[in-house]
Amino acid sequence: MSGARGQFSSKTGFVMAAAGSAVGLGNIWGFPTQTASNGGAAFVMVYFILAFLLAYPALMAELIIGRHANANVVSALSGLGRKPLTRFIGAGVGYYGIIVASLILSFYTIVAGWMIAYLGEPVTAVLGAEEAGTWLTTDSVTRNLIFGSGFAFLTMWIIGSGIENGIERWSTRLMPVLIGLLLCLIVYVLTQDGAMEGLKVYLLPDLSRVTDPKLIIDALGQAFFSLSLGVGTMLVYGSYLSKEESLPRLGAIVTFVDCGIAFTAGLLIIPAIYVAQHNGLTIYNDAGELIAGPSLIFQVLPSLFDSMGAAGTFVGFAFFALMSIAALTSSISMLEVPVSMTVEKTKLNRKQSTYLIGLTIFAISTTIIFNFDLLFTFVIDFTTKYSEPLLGVMLCIFAGWVMHRDKLLAEVSAGHPDIENSFFWKIWPTYVRFVCPVLILITFSQSMAG
Repeated sequence: MSGARGQFSSKTGFVMAAAGSAVGLGNIWGFPTQTASNGGAAFVMVYFILAFLLAYPALMAELIIGRHANANVVSALSGLGRKPLTRFIGAGVGYYGIIVASLILSFYTIVAGWMIAYLGEPVTAVLGAEEAGTWLTTDSVTRNLIFGSGFAFLTMWIIGSGIENGIERWSTRLMPVLIGLLLCLIVYVLTQDGAMEGLKVYLLPDLSRVTDPKLIIDALGQAFFSLSLGVGTMLVYGSYLSKEESLPRLGAIVTFVDCGIAFTAGLLIIPAIYVAQHNGLTIYNDAGELIAGPSLIFQVLPSLFDSMGAAGTFVGFAFFALMSIAALTSSISMLEVPVSMTVEKTKLNRKQSTYLIGLTIFAISTTIIFNFDLLFTFVIDFTTKYSEPLLGVMLCIFAGWVMHRDKLLAEVSAGHPDIENSFFWKIWPTYVRFVCPVLILITFSQSMAG
């Protein structure tokens, strides 16, 4: 049975929710476009290395702290401290994580609104409503506000329904649909002319690029953003876990699923770029680099779908349905971070907290929409490239240095009684104390110097 705070009812429910948090636009959009702009397979290789050397240990730190504290991110981190200073720092890190999660959700809401708008365009094409289709695919403040607000309220509705009836229920429904759509699209795209050239770029690395500071920092930011690390989402999800579950196993499963779907998304996006080239579309920018980012998703790929004739209508609908689902599974985890804190620290109930926080975050989204050129890229870089890795360092420090080793062992042993004799326990405590923070900081400093 679920506790008073709510609890995941099964291991599958947690894995689907955690994977849904991790498998968002960071995988389906971010990972392939980062790959495209960083030399293809070289980026893929560095990403996988950093995901398991840095992101997985940080993920374990969040899950362990969360389940041990059975509380929101602020209470969890401040509660670890045995002295006023460490409690104060813990609370500060927790609040900063909430701010960063909220800022990520603010730009995520805008991008998700674009996805939903483009999802409607194939429908207007079938109905012959060309003007409506043009409006849906043309950037405007009105369109962004309408679809962004729709997405925001959908996210609020799910979070307001609770852990089991909201997060778990919808994650277990949406994730199989997402994976199914992704695989079907890959099969179709790989049968098109030009796809094999893209597959070669994606799978054969240029090893001379693996030491490129820009590539490394982009891969590090992608690994943390993709796994929803640093901002407390996995810490909060860990707080809803039963003591009977093995945290190292669940953490490994979530990391494998996240990396696997990121890699699989690349099997769709990168070959699709070269299919577009084969169909006469421009896929390189003026600097001779593969087009990435919004231009790829909202210009190159829709043009590709148009060039496919009748089949392109259905492929385009499936693609943007995939993107919309990915956005939703991640957004619910990000909104849960500030909502859980508000529920536990105020007299507001879950629904009241959800709509208060959700509307506040959408107000930030609205500010970004009206000041797009000034704020959009700035907020993305501030949160995903810089804040998330630094917050990851702080979480490693709290797990490795502030949390007592006996409490660490007791928490990890719950659900995994023989963990003390395992390879994980022999390596992870030392690794998360010394190696993980140092590697993250070295990588981060290289990016700042660059």
